[in-house]
Amino acid sequence: MKANDLKPGKAIVQDGQVWIVTKTDHVKPGKGGAFVQAKVKNMKTGNVQEKRFRSTDEVDGINLDRREMEYLYSDGSGAIFMDTESFDQITLPEDVLGDALKYCKPNEKINGLHHDGQCLSIELPQVVELEVTDAPPGVKNATATSVMKEATMETGLIVKVPEFINIGDRIRVNTETGEYQSRA
Repeated sequence: MKANDLKPGKAIVQDGQVWIVTKTDHVKPGKGGAFVQAKVKNMKTGNVQEKRFRSTDEVDGINLDRREMEYLYSDGSGAIFMDTESFDQITLPEDVLGDALKYCKPNEKINGLHHDGQCLSIELPQVVELEVTDAPPGVKNATATSVMKEATMETGLIVKVPEFINIGDRIRVNTETGEYQSRA
């Protein structure tokens, strides 16, 4: 496929490794040819890199199977997921998942990314709902200000939220940026 066809969620093979595209920018500088600046994540190691492709470059695209899985729990060996069709349990190392586990609650359904019969990683939804478990007390009538405070979610994730959010509130968090979006 052409580099211009790269979009977030597509998988490519580069340097013998499987990478998933997480972000792309099509750049047309005033001087020189157009190029695609892509942020890619290595599916085996979890490393994130910036790669630049000329718009005419050919890249090796592959298809990843997306299967519904259920997040069960985490232990010393990693995060345990269950395939909802075959009921097989798969352990993914936490270093491969990175911060993705901070957006997952036990017994929550999520897409697993599979290649050659092996689960490489998980695909998070754009937005998740989490409950606030710890936050400084809110200020009354603070709905008009843009002052933010740090709050801890049920998964351990720390998010900057508006002053009016209190313990027990459910909020929506963007999984790409880790930012507060709205009350749930």
